[in-house]
Amino acid sequence: MFQILKDKIIIIINESNKSTDDRLQSICELLKENISYYDWVGFYFKNGDKNELKLGPYAGEATDHTIIPFGKGICGQVAVSNKNFVVPDVKAQDNYIACSITVKAEIVIPLFVNGENIGQIDIDSNTPDPFTNQDERFLEFVNEKVAEIL
Repeated sequence: MFQILKDKIIIIINESNKSTDDRLQSICELLKENISYYDWVGFYFKNGDKNELKLGPYAGEATDHTIIPFGKGICGQVAVSNKNFVVPDVKAQDNYIACSITVKAEIVIPLFVNGENIGQIDIDSNTPDPFTNQDERFLEFVNEKVAEIL
């Protein structure tokens, strides 16, 4: 499944007639529609010179969390740590910002451009502990491809 999606990601990235945001939106929708346990898929980006993240394109329920301070929640922690963060059970996390009561797990992978952490892909799942190393490697691939158009 991931290999087929990788091929589709490359096609989306290469659609140079579309805006970057449109391509990111297409990626979010592709992942949400094709991976059963990806219930919310979105990108957050560093908000200019501020120590906060700003919500970019996403697929899933609307969220109030359009701005996340560095260090707050899983996304804010990844903005500081520059490391992948896989949360098998969000209830076990002290520094978790709940987007929806249905969310059981989350995975956040930082997005680097020229070695700088400029954002991240964030996936929420309503399935307990669904994420594997394969998800991490796949989402790292997605971010590497996205970095090519940022």
